Amino acid sequence: MEIGRAKRARRAYSFDDIAVVPNRRTRDPQDVSVSWTIDAYKFEIPFLAAPMDSVVSPEIAIRIGQLGGLGVLDLEGLWTRYEDPQPYLDEIRGLPDAEATSRMQRIYAEPVKPELVTSRLAEIREAGVTVAGALSPQRTQQLYKTVIEAGVDLFVIRGTTVSAEHVSQNQEPLNLKKFIYELDVPVIVGGASGYTPALHLMRTGAAGILVGFGGGAASTTRAALGIHAPMASAIADAAGARRDYLDESGGRYVHIIADGGLGTSGDIVKAVAMGADAVMLGSTLARATDVPGGGFHWGAEAHHAELPRGNRVRVGQVAPLEQILFGPSTVADGTVNLVGALRRSMATTGYSDLKEFQRVDVVVSPYHD
Repeated sequence: MEIGRAKRARRAYSFDDIAVVPNRRTRDPQDVSVSWTIDAYKFEIPFLAAPMDSVVSPEIAIRIGQLGGLGVLDLEGLWTRYEDPQPYLDEIRGLPDAEATSRMQRIYAEPVKPELVTSRLAEIREAGVTVAGALSPQRTQQLYKTVIEAGVDLFVIRGTTVSAEHVSQNQEPLNLKKFIYELDVPVIVGGASGYTPALHLMRTGAAGILVGFGGGAASTTRAALGIHAPMASAIADAAGARRDYLDESGGRYVHIIADGGLGTSGDIVKAVAMGADAVMLGSTLARATDVPGGGFHWGAEAHHAELPRGNRVRVGQVAPLEQILFGPSTVADGTVNLVGALRRSMATTGYSDLKEFQRVDVVVSPYHD
């Protein structure tokens, strides 16, 4: 597509631009499996709770694990900076919009304490669920030994964007290929937003790739940096990289996890249809009445010390966490009974598991001008 004589661009699609199409067969929703497996770990639902303080506390990570998903704790969040983070959560929820960013920058300036990293992960492990913690690439070399020694099962390296080739003249960059090779635990890394970055991250040895950039409800990356990757195309590009890497590696399958822009159950359905094995949910779960945000949602970008690229946003509260996941729903807007909606969509189109559903027919059908 020609933008002007000196610049051409490829058309990309968001979830709102596509729709899933039924086929000749339908199924009973109860006959549909939504489980997925990464490395040695099997989960009954393909949902990861995003490592954001408004969504995941140690208590919520345990609860999500008990419900069949995976809660990922932010190891640079309030729970690893303060022995008792509750007063700061209460304060963040009550801040006027004009003061929220500057005050959050000061709250999150408190150093991360390795002993709190250890104790928070131990709390989750004692509950008998899969333990997952997330660090940014900048903090990984500093804290990863503490994380591994604490007994994490899945290690997540998550940033707005993560590349396999970070170039710096100021500090020694993290060598992902060497780092992942030397670890004894599976690593999920991202975000990636296209074919080439996804393929290069797969070549580092990662077990899973987070796909998404600047698409979340609390993100202002598009306004601050002018960067945005429409999620439907980003996932399909990463799925293409997975297919080619499967041939290149002689059969090694790397899982794709959609991360961003997943506001409703319909978005989750479309993410799987485009090739995702699972989804990482932030604002969708922040609406639960029993998560730490209390109706508000924010991510690490919202309190960046130099260039905030996110906001603390009010998302409201709709239902307890278990009801958001499994229903019943009393609203028709795709915010409650996420698992039931995914099952029904798969059943309506005739597919029995997630891998099959990745082959469903889709059409480009923009709903918005």
